[in-house]
Amino acid sequence: MKARQRWLNLARVALSLGTLALLLHQIGGDEVARILRRADLRWLGLAALLFLVGIVVRVFRWRALLHGLGVRPPFGLLLKLYLVGNFFNTILPSGFGGDVVRVLELAQQDRQAAAVGTVVVDRLTGILSLMVLGLLVLPFTHGLAPWLVWMFIVIAVAGLAGGVLLLEGKLLRRITARLPRAISLAGEGKLAGIYAAVTGSGARPVWLALGLSTLFNLVNIAVYWLCGLAVGMTVPLGFYFVFVPLLSLTLLIPISVGGLGARDWVAQPLFGSVGVPDAVAAGMTLSVYAVTLAVGLIGFAIYLMEGIAGLLKK
Repeated sequence: MKARQRWLNLARVALSLGTLALLLHQIGGDEVARILRRADLRWLGLAALLFLVGIVVRVFRWRALLHGLGVRPPFGLLLKLYLVGNFFNTILPSGFGGDVVRVLELAQQDRQAAAVGTVVVDRLTGILSLMVLGLLVLPFTHGLAPWLVWMFIVIAVAGLAGGVLLLEGKLLRRITARLPRAISLAGEGKLAGIYAAVTGSGARPVWLALGLSTLFNLVNIAVYWLCGLAVGMTVPLGFYFVFVPLLSLTLLIPISVGGLGARDWVAQPLFGSVGVPDAVAAGMTLSVYAVTLAVGLIGFAIYLMEGIAGLLKK
């Protein structure tokens, strides 16, 4: 099983690098490299600082959900886990590999079900808030292609409906009540225990998490916008409220490493629809990855030092 998983991860790495290489070949790798070399480091530095602010906001969001379950780990521990998780998000397949690390590390301190459940809600409230922001700004964003407007509306409404259904809990428990214990969301099974943590934080912590998610998503959109400015992209900020949710969804697809390749492919038609050259769009998404990786090195340093300290103790 471990060997199979190893080969699967290697395949995902190869797919990420392969799709990115193909993308750069088609749009002109030299042109993208030229754009990145000329990128304004001041904008990228500001984007990195905002990215760090976004991590702190997400830590408060996660803590609110854990408190709703009566689990109260130290803030410093949660911040450390988020920084470490951010590093693994940049090097593991999909954009949620770091969530697995967060769960495994927190489960050593507190209940495993609470760790899994709150990480799920943590992610879910972020996505729901992002979709709502996009829908609110959409009527004021002129110049988008009709196909793109309707695609976003369908994805956003479907995502919101699915998210609300998942958080509501009662209907899904009723639907799955007669299923085998291993896959039922009702009863005393392991999956049911995790789902109880998903729905058990309470209304107040979830609303607080949604509010913090809104703040985080505003910061995240600003990070993309600053990375766009760094490579000379002059797209109005309003377009990012529609494009960033769609780009963020690509991170949830477990076919790439840190969104490499997948996010860049999606960015082409999105920004191309408002007149941005493919090479500039690729420069922007690669700049976002560079900022994420740069901040992720903080988590790498923490993880490395803890590992060395643990070896020295032995």
